[in-house]
Amino acid sequence: MANNRSFEEGKAERGSRRDEILSAAGRLFSRRGFHATSMRDLARAVNLQGGSLYAHIASKEEVLFELVNRAADQFLSVAQAIPEDLPAKERLTRLVRAHLQVIARELDNATVFFHEWKFLRPELQEKIKARRDEYEGHFRQIIEAGVKQGEFEVEDVRLAALFVLSALNWTYHWYRPEGKLTLEELAQAYSNLILRTLGTKAA
Repeated sequence: MANNRSFEEGKAERGSRRDEILSAAGRLFSRRGFHATSMRDLARAVNLQGGSLYAHIASKEEVLFELVNRAADQFLSVAQAIPEDLPAKERLTRLVRAHLQVIARELDNATVFFHEWKFLRPELQEKIKARRDEYEGHFRQIIEAGVKQGEFEVEDVRLAALFVLSALNWTYHWYRPEGKLTLEELAQAYSNLILRTLGTKAA
């Protein structure tokens, strides 16, 4: 029993240490960029010797991929949680709010997701692109449903979805929780603007 407990404690400690490394990497990559952050910088941020860092991670790229993938998990999770039986306008309003909540809650990782993913090697980029396309598909499906239901007036559904996502994604550059707008105020303002752009009134 003692040996089993020691094994489990060691496993938990390694998991906690890895989470600490990922959190530090998110901060460093979002502020300095992936290439400008060295493994030494990362080790220093979590008070580890350079060699000890490799006991928890295999490479800097592995950390980048996990950060980007975790952000993708967050975006997809909130999109999948929105009930499909709601009117399109309500679904889109909820998705806009949820998207902005992920950015605000995971600002460092969201920044890495939007900006640093392109430094992954091609095969890893393709995996992220597939997840990004899946997420974009939620916006397209909602807008297309709104057009069919007569809620939206849109000529090109894909272009409309890209427009909405571009507007939402840019907020990582400037939004800060301590700023002038609360998250709810920002979500309401964005929803109103987006709905008007799609040819309908605010929710």
